[in-house]
Amino acid sequence: MYGYGNYYNYSNSLNTSGLESLGIWMIISVIIAIAGAIVIYILFLNKENENKFTGFTAWLYDFLSFKKMLLETILKVCYLITAIYLTLVGLGLLSVNILSALMTIIVGNVVARILYEFSLVLLTICRNTTEINKKLKNPEKSKKKETEE
Repeated sequence: MYGYGNYYNYSNSLNTSGLESLGIWMIISVIIAIAGAIVIYILFLNKENENKFTGFTAWLYDFLSFKKMLLETILKVCYLITAIYLTLVGLGLLSVNILSALMTIIVGNVVARILYEFSLVLLTICRNTTEINKKLKNPEKSKKKETEE
């Protein structure tokens, strides 16, 4: 009389309507995000506004225009997490195999350090290239800064 087939069809139709409304909301969200990004880019991130802001708005301008790089700080924290993790895993391996423990502690940390240093070198090259580009565009301003220092 009351088969499971009816229950399955009823619950399946509920899930479908939820997915449809989620899909509609995702489309609306994409449209709002694109419109908002265009408005913020035109009104706030305009080149004319480069030195107009102070305080938090200046920080926000630099953050949104990628003048402040957070990746360097994130990489340093990730390196510390990785180094501590590898050391703790190596200490845990001491009871199993001393050679694998030493390899994990020494070689693992050296390899992690080299990988993170390589990433930071790429960021430093990017930062230095940006500074050189600014100096080439405005040689008079860079000479004034050098004489003031």
